[in-house]
Amino acid sequence: MAALSDQDSIIICPVVRGEILYGIARLPLGKRRTDLKLKADKLFATVPCEVIPEVAGDHYANAKIASQGKGLNLDENDLWLAATAMAEGAALVTRDNDFQQIDGLSVIDWTV
Repeated sequence: MAALSDQDSIIICPVVRGEILYGIARLPLGKRRTDLKLKADKLFATVPCEVIPEVAGDHYANAKIASQGKGLNLDENDLWLAATAMAEGAALVTRDNDFQQIDGLSVIDWTV
């Protein structure tokens, strides 16, 4: 986030929010779960959660057909994340290499 320019912005979508909350809810009660919940709450208070635009459905359909044509079996949520980023004209920031295989998607590896 330190590398962002004044013209850059960060958003999450409901799919990301849901995956974060699901991951936390699956953890056993304890310090790790509590710490991650606090971090998630801070993230959600800082980064806006935008609705998924209608045109994301078009990108989803195209990405799913293309990935199946390549013999890829991408997770449904991953396809929706990619479609949402493409609909927003945004880069998807992730460490998941599967996204590199989606044509037309700009991907930034946040671990680099």
